[in-house]
Amino acid sequence: MTSGPYLLLVVLVLPFLGSLVSVFLLRTRSRVLPSWVAGATAFLCLLIVAGFYPSVTNGGVLRFEGTWLPQLGLNFTLRMDGFAWLFSMLIAGIGFLVVVYARYYMSEDDPVPRFFSFLLAFMGAMLGIVISGNVILLSVFWELTSIFSFLLISYWHNNAAARDGARMALTITGIGGFCLLIGLLLLGNIVGSYDLDKILAAGDVIRGHSLYVPALVFILLGALTKSAQFPFHFWLPNAMAAPTPVSAFLHSATMVKAGVFLLVRFWPVLSGTYEWFYLVGLAGIITLVLGAYFAMFQQDLKGLLAYSTISHLGLITTLLSLGSPLATVAAIFHMVNHATFKASLFMAAGIIDHETGTRDMRRLSGLFRYLPITGTLAMVASAAMAGVPLLNGFLSKEMFFAEAVETHADSILDRILPYVATLASAFSVAYSLRFIHTVFFGPPPTDLPKPKPHEPPRWMRFPIDLLVIACLVVGIIPAISIGPFLHTAVVSVLGPETPEYSLSIWHGVNLPLIMSAIALVGGTLLYLSLRKYLATCEDGPPILRNLKGQRIFERILVEVSWHWARTLERRFGTRNLQPQLRWVVATGFLAGLLPLYLSGFETREIAFSGIDPAFAAIWLLGICLAFATAYLAKYHRLAALVMLGGVGLIVCITFVWLSAPDLAITQLLVEIVTTVLILLGLRWLPKRTEGMVEAISLRARFRRFRDLTLAVVCGIGMSFIAYAVMTMPVPDAIANYFLENAYSQGGGRNVVNVILVDFRGFDTLGEIAVLGVVALTVFALLRRFRPAADSLDLPEQQRIQNSFDEDRPERSAGDTVRDYLLVPSVIMTWLFPVIITFAVYIFMRGHDMPGGGFSAGLTLSIAFLLQYLAGGTRWAEDRLRILPLRWMGAGILTASATGIGAWFFGYPFLTSHFQYVELPLIGKMPAATALLFDLGVFSLVVGSTVLILVALAHQSIRINRLRAIDIARTEEG
Repeated sequence: MTSGPYLLLVVLVLPFLGSLVSVFLLRTRSRVLPSWVAGATAFLCLLIVAGFYPSVTNGGVLRFEGTWLPQLGLNFTLRMDGFAWLFSMLIAGIGFLVVVYARYYMSEDDPVPRFFSFLLAFMGAMLGIVISGNVILLSVFWELTSIFSFLLISYWHNNAAARDGARMALTITGIGGFCLLIGLLLLGNIVGSYDLDKILAAGDVIRGHSLYVPALVFILLGALTKSAQFPFHFWLPNAMAAPTPVSAFLHSATMVKAGVFLLVRFWPVLSGTYEWFYLVGLAGIITLVLGAYFAMFQQDLKGLLAYSTISHLGLITTLLSLGSPLATVAAIFHMVNHATFKASLFMAAGIIDHETGTRDMRRLSGLFRYLPITGTLAMVASAAMAGVPLLNGFLSKEMFFAEAVETHADSILDRILPYVATLASAFSVAYSLRFIHTVFFGPPPTDLPKPKPHEPPRWMRFPIDLLVIACLVVGIIPAISIGPFLHTAVVSVLGPETPEYSLSIWHGVNLPLIMSAIALVGGTLLYLSLRKYLATCEDGPPILRNLKGQRIFERILVEVSWHWARTLERRFGTRNLQPQLRWVVATGFLAGLLPLYLSGFETREIAFSGIDPAFAAIWLLGICLAFATAYLAKYHRLAALVMLGGVGLIVCITFVWLSAPDLAITQLLVEIVTTVLILLGLRWLPKRTEGMVEAISLRARFRRFRDLTLAVVCGIGMSFIAYAVMTMPVPDAIANYFLENAYSQGGGRNVVNVILVDFRGFDTLGEIAVLGVVALTVFALLRRFRPAADSLDLPEQQRIQNSFDEDRPERSAGDTVRDYLLVPSVIMTWLFPVIITFAVYIFMRGHDMPGGGFSAGLTLSIAFLLQYLAGGTRWAEDRLRILPLRWMGAGILTASATGIGAWFFGYPFLTSHFQYVELPLIGKMPAATALLFDLGVFSLVVGSTVLILVALAHQSIRINRLRAIDIARTEEG
């Protein structure tokens, strides 16, 4: 295999690596080093993508495939054709220019490394969308762009508008992404594969299937929300609170183009039907006109550009709705043209804001005398946006007009399209002319926040120079400059249906040219007639000024997330744990009973012969302890916890009895850790004493009887199932496969551990991720936990001990406790290195003998537990720097990296390898890559357990601090 496919993986991973490097520069106050890292990353991506061009010409496709779950059609497939190449060049090229621009735009006071980290991660996610060869993988990167765009829009998180805009963008695009996933799953179900090449080759099958319309609707919801099409257009103007480099990258060239990219990508298989024409066409035409109309009346420079972006995206969507190959060519061409002139305009708006301190067009005028070069560049870019001849925007808009006058369907939408296109283009001329005339001409400004604007640094203006030159070059010599690249992209989308088209500047006097002239003249007259009104009017268009998308969104959000949620909570929810457990247990019981009932389960005669009396006695003791736990749990929690620990030990003995030492070790360690953690938590529960008088109503008695009945029935059911499983003949199940192949394929003799870290490693990866999430959740909850008032006082025994100490002048409070714990604390302290050594031993032997990463992690956690118990929280943390979050992060990264490493050798994710290595003085020793995965499990278990321990331990410190504050206030009073 050549290096090309592997370079696809490199170009995808590179931005994420750059993002990770930027994270480690967070303490850097300078903008220089982070911008160099980001610029080098983007430029290297650009060079690699440019090198792919020979491989994608003439319909060529470059593929990289990493096996993931081939049985389910889920492989890590990357695919680059001509269209993906063109889009990747836009992402990497404009991304590089935005990095150069941001180097000078961002303030020294901003956390610049964080900005570049988010920007590079977003670039990687966008490249992932473009080059994904599996639609499920595409959906993953789709959601990543929503997440990273949220982080970029809310970068100035102290700004309420930025927070609101980011939340709105994430909500709309996140819901759209969920709909897209449903649509892609339906598409994969229709075709029988999630591979993009197979889907693109099954157009007739898809269009003729009964699931075509549902799949189309869900996919369109994803695309239209991403590209801010009506009725989801309102999130984009509210995202303008983001820094201008974000707007130039996300909201002109990349993120908002993802939706129309998706429409082009699936155009060969979804278009050509009335459903496609009406759904896509209606959204596109309304967005085209509405966006242009709103843009004319915006007072914020970026607001004008945002609504103009919405309108141009509507133009592209309208072209794609027509079902014509020539319209698709025009759509692809305009996507490139719009990215160039709109990115340059956003950067110019950023320079104006940077130099004057405002974007309000009512305060801006006559800036050409201060910013002549920037003004000239902005004029050329605005002219391209308006569709002025000899600029790139004119060419693609001419192609749009040419398609608008053609007949595509016998529909009112098709008949009105020429008039709508001309009207929207006139609006485009009007707002483009307003951008130029209002900002750069007229009298000098008088009330600017920065009264002396001047040209920005040369390299800040350099990206605009390049983009404006591109607008001119493409507009003057399109066939030479953009022609070959556009043809490569078009052929990759349309294939044999690629039509003959011309990129000539002059096609003679025809209807499209007349429409352009009408739009130019009409737009100019429209602006001149509205100029005085626009100079003083409020922000927003007449009539529709009060129709604010943000207000509608907020009301819907409040209605759904507050009113509806509260209603459902009142009707079906409860804060009591008992009803929740009742529903969980009842649902589990029904879920177990229903399959047995449907499969005709037959009862068998229960035979108690052959039961060992000692084993039966152990279980009888366990049953008694379980009943005692339930009886004592209300008033005697400590005793109930001890009894519960006894039940755990009985289970541990059972595992030993049934020859399951791995489970026995794990059960014993889990019992130790959970018992200590629960014991620490019992301190803060509300007190209950047997002297409390409770009136038990008839309803309460019925509820208790119902719960008892449910518990007994479920317990008996589980007992019978367990007994049946243990007494039935062992079927020829998958267990035999594991027993036979544990050593030959996994390199270990401990079958249980080999299953966990090799055969079912993906399951284990998910389980440790869940464990980490649980630990973080517990930590977050306990940080906000405030115990009941009756739990704030010291326990009675501690008060007695402190009183004894305080009555004697030679003693101080706490001496009695220290005396009691002197010998145990010394022993626990000395055990620390011993337990660490034992944990290493448990870890190293796990692949061949009972042990492993999970058991070793619990063992090391016990060592930390003992240190906290021996000396207290402050003493332990003064001497040990544990950093549980880093343990958790290192664990999940190590486990994931072990799985990803298999791809570099052409094997599926988490495929392990083992061989014997020769070590000095030791000789041959088996070594397996699964050991690294187990190391990740070990690290995450340690981090999660210690994080919960820290959360519980710090509760005492927090309470002592509050108690000291209360005492000080009492003394002052």
